[in-house]
Amino acid sequence: MKSELKIFKIGGGIIDHEPDLLEFLRLFSEISGPKILVHGGGKGASEMMTNLGIAPRLVNGRRITDAATLDIVTMFYAGKTNKQIVAALQSLGVNALGLSGADADVIRARKRPVREVDYGFVGDLDEASINASIVHQFLALGLTPVFCPINHDGTGQLLNTNADTIAASVAKALSPQYAVELHFCFEKNGVLTNIDDNHSVISKITPTTYLELKQRGVIADGMLPKLENAFEALNFGVKRVIVQHALRINGTLKTELCLS
Repeated sequence: MKSELKIFKIGGGIIDHEPDLLEFLRLFSEISGPKILVHGGGKGASEMMTNLGIAPRLVNGRRITDAATLDIVTMFYAGKTNKQIVAALQSLGVNALGLSGADADVIRARKRPVREVDYGFVGDLDEASINASIVHQFLALGLTPVFCPINHDGTGQLLNTNADTIAASVAKALSPQYAVELHFCFEKNGVLTNIDDNHSVISKITPTTYLELKQRGVIADGMLPKLENAFEALNFGVKRVIVQHALRINGTLKTELCLS
């Protein structure tokens, strides 16, 4: 029987609100067994860009990353945010290891080709991107990897990758060795039918209902890459995928993604 591995991805308003972030990290610290944390960047990088006269640009929830933007998100994601999270986890008794994809060559991406949209220095991942062996070694040593959204291409170029994509890719890569449970955590109770009603949680979403909700505009913007990555993870053998509030990771109010 495979050992259980829980992977949590946090982002959005949780990272932007320090008390909520610290409470989530406290809950995360209480989870027994091997675990991994993947974090996004919050609004800090966008706020700094605005202050510098650089307008943040997103298409379907994905950031356009030119050279100036890459510098800023690297400072915020791989530097300030990652190390603050690692330091907080250490204070809670979790021996956390902060990682970008360049560290230990743990995630190698390729620059997204220009098609309808030029995303700039954005990295795409494939089945060979995740160094599952080294991640397994970290876990075996009792370390808790904490991944930021910055990766590299192997030639010295840093790339910005959607954190939901990283979480799903790590989950897929480790699913042959572990029974992986993937949690997408943010400031809502799950996927909602009404964005203004935090109790309008859709308890279960299948690929068919996902397409229907997308066509109706119920699921849009940043939720699109989240759910696309979730279903891809399930198709590659990840045991379970859940979308839930970061401060209620032990609760029953959540959205579970299922293939049927």
